[in-house]
Amino acid sequence: LLSRLFRIIGPTLLNRQGPDRGAQYRSGVYSESGDDLERAREWIESVAEKYKEPLQIEVLPLENYSRAEEYHQKYLKKNPGGYCHIDLNA
Repeated sequence: LLSRLFRIIGPTLLNRQGPDRGAQYRSGVYSESGDDLERAREWIESVAEKYKEPLQIEVLPLENYSRAEEYHQKYLKKNPGGYCHIDLNA
């Protein structure tokens, strides 16, 4: 899962993904499981040397989750020509 995540995001970008900017575009891994977070940290550390810039991925406990509004659910299915800068086929 992390390998795929790193293929579709800019893991060295802080508060930015593609042309979108702001704290809401911060990349991160969040979980209720401490073991999952530790494994994520270990994996990220193991690939960090492959990048010229420092990785900017938060790895934090999941504390504040809310489901997005209904119009965001399955957005690209509902809006085939809708904006999405992420290549989900990466």
